[in-house]
Amino acid sequence: MAKHDFSFFYPFRIRYSEIDGQGVVFNAHYLTFFDTAITEYFRELPFDYLGELARTGNDFHTVRTVVDYKAPVLFDEDIEVFVRAARIGRSSLSLALEIYGKGSDQLRNSGEVVWVNTDQSSGKSVPLPVELIDLLRGREGAQLNEG
Repeated sequence: MAKHDFSFFYPFRIRYSEIDGQGVVFNAHYLTFFDTAITEYFRELPFDYLGELARTGNDFHTVRTVVDYKAPVLFDEDIEVFVRAARIGRSSLSLALEIYGKGSDQLRNSGEVVWVNTDQSSGKSVPLPVELIDLLRGREGAQLNEG
């Protein structure tokens, strides 16, 4: 993908506690960046994630994460984490993520997070909420893969 394929990003500044002995962001922190940016993406949709959980007892389970490291991110650097829904299935949602330095087109990191909507009492997958599907279609348009 390219940066222009995304309509949403969330900014971060790298803190000292996020770097490793080599002075670059420690690998596990990328999933935290992804998770935080996804939360803000859903807030902007707007999709009431906690309200849906309270109403239905359904919640998302993460079933897959992929992180591809392209170039290091350093202490005190400003980054932008781009998020978009890439694919929706009956019960699953795939989110594409890319990280760039602020104001840069150099891809530093890319990834994917796949969620399955799950009935918390039975542990079985259930269809995605229609409201969420409609919001994602409206946000992503023709870029959203369905099926």
